[in-house]
Amino acid sequence: MFDIVSFIPRAVMQAVPLMLGCTGETITEKSGNLNLGTAGIMYVGGICGVIGAFLYENSGAEMNNFLTVMIPLLCCLVGSLLMGLLYCFLTVTLRANQNVTGLAMTTFGVGIGNFFGGSLIKLVDTDLPSVVLTKTSLVFAKKLPFADSCGWFGKIFLSYSFLAYAAIIIALLCSYVLNRTRTGLHLRAVGENPGTADTAGINVIRYKYFTTCLGSMIAGLGGLYYVMDYASGVWSNNAFGDRGWLAIALVIFTVWKPALSILASILFGGLYILNVYIPTGTDLAIKEIYKMAPYVVTIIVLVISSMRSKRENQPPASLGLPYFREER
Repeated sequence: MFDIVSFIPRAVMQAVPLMLGCTGETITEKSGNLNLGTAGIMYVGGICGVIGAFLYENSGAEMNNFLTVMIPLLCCLVGSLLMGLLYCFLTVTLRANQNVTGLAMTTFGVGIGNFFGGSLIKLVDTDLPSVVLTKTSLVFAKKLPFADSCGWFGKIFLSYSFLAYAAIIIALLCSYVLNRTRTGLHLRAVGENPGTADTAGINVIRYKYFTTCLGSMIAGLGGLYYVMDYASGVWSNNAFGDRGWLAIALVIFTVWKPALSILASILFGGLYILNVYIPTGTDLAIKEIYKMAPYVVTIIVLVISSMRSKRENQPPASLGLPYFREER
């Protein structure tokens, strides 16, 4: 029997990193910057949080719940911010090719994560190739105290950590700012036609820097959530898989609307773990087909989105293009 009550919470937990990565990349692309380095930024966010948590757990100080959360959280945000600043410096200031820069950022971010992750693994002197941060994970994974007493409703809607609810709030808040505020209007103008926006008095460079850095910090939280909550505080090199790339694909699936990323991420999260919940017996071929589900859906989405003719479903007109003020 398919256990829907246990399936949905696991799908949501799988979806949260995708949701944060998608939301961060969406507001980045709304400024005209195509940041294909999201996977690397999520990786850096995760390892920076792990480093902060590791140093605090091994400092000998008495564990304080507030500091247990804030130290990894701040380390994650700072690391992700630095990655965003590096991307902006290369693509906005130096006007480097955004596609090549993004791919380089992914390789660079994964390399940084594996280097520092491997260093921490050597420090703990364990036979397993991983770092385990049990104390920090227990604080990050705390759910609402009355969730267990609410039956199936509590399991489906109330059994998540604060970062999961924060991801939903961030997506809704970004959607509101983009569509209901003057700042959002200016941002969309920068993404559509930076020359016209510049003529209207909008600081194009500032908007590109700010939104790209903010988007990087949001995406970095996805890496932190994966390690501290989904993976129960266990860091292993190369354990993130392809979640960063799926987050980028979700941007197209949600037609650049952050609010849609909530449901879309849960859908993709469910597809990601579908093979675990549908019995396949000894037929390994069927199991592999189920594992292919999120990627098949991604390809179908890309095909369908490319066939859409509505302007509101298309990417920002200047996406991926460098802005030369002298040519406006």
